[in-house]
Amino acid sequence: MRVFFDARQLGHAPTTYFRRGAAMPHQEQPRRAEILRDMLIGEGFEIVPPRDHGIAPIKAVHNPDYVDFLPDAHARFVADAEPGALAIPTMHPGRRRGKEPKDIHGQLGWWMTDTSTPLTEGSWDAAYWSAQSAVEAAEEIMADQRAAYALCRPPGHHAMRDCSNGFCFFNNACIAAHHLRQKFGKVALIDVDVHTGNGSLDILYDRGDIFFCSLHPDPATYPTFYLGHADETGEGEGAGKSLNLLLEQGADEAAVLAALDKGVAAIREFGAEALVVSLGFDMAADDPLAAVAVYPKGFAEMARRLAALDLPTALIQEGGYLGPSLADNGRAFLTSFREATA
Repeated sequence: MRVFFDARQLGHAPTTYFRRGAAMPHQEQPRRAEILRDMLIGEGFEIVPPRDHGIAPIKAVHNPDYVDFLPDAHARFVADAEPGALAIPTMHPGRRRGKEPKDIHGQLGWWMTDTSTPLTEGSWDAAYWSAQSAVEAAEEIMADQRAAYALCRPPGHHAMRDCSNGFCFFNNACIAAHHLRQKFGKVALIDVDVHTGNGSLDILYDRGDIFFCSLHPDPATYPTFYLGHADETGEGEGAGKSLNLLLEQGADEAAVLAALDKGVAAIREFGAEALVVSLGFDMAADDPLAAVAVYPKGFAEMARRLAALDLPTALIQEGGYLGPSLADNGRAFLTSFREATA
């Protein structure tokens, strides 16, 4: 199982974000990718930079105008900002009535939902190459490899079709899933990050060709809020093709694995021919954003149960922050998945 990662993915380096009304150190740091990369090297994984597949796979999933806004947005902000200003939106259009403004501050609010995804000098390159890593993983299994892992950073599963959200610019997992449709008739995307895959739900909600399942605490009381309720099951051609499996906050490994089993059963019933996994290690008990209690042995068991689907699988990295067990959790899942698919 090869790993795809480009060093430019480290260039997005936010220092601060706002949470519960206060500024605090940003959780989504380059160091988290370095920790996983170094662990993978130590475990003998081959790490390969992705090829440049261009902008088309990204625009196939995201609003092209949103994509076109990002490359020079930080430079435009800095040109008009006070020293030390943070490139985040400070005003929003509500429910998108009106038209996209031309002023950079108005555009930040038009295309960005919250304060958690500030633009930095290297954000565009990092997001672009994170998406390319996901496309490369999809290409790998389209070339008849059993599995591939994209060490995506920044993550992607909160990014919606036309806006950033929750540390995420491009929805790498949806980009990979859509790309796989070139070969596979039915694709499943299962999200085992602790947070709702709200961006993926937004993008896939009316699609019948990609089944989506997310395991997460109730969004009524846990971020990212708003989307991911049990009664959100899809619409139009996607009716019945979205499944939100809600966990109690503080859920133990047995509860998480029981929910995973329901997701695996639904993927089998859908008849998926290929699988994408939004892989979050923030289900760990000691993650800085912890809400459930999974330990390394639990991540290993999750890997074995997903591998037992016996599908070509693209693993796409999502959350998992700078807690003490990050490397251990990554090692447990990825080595177990490699062994189960060898």
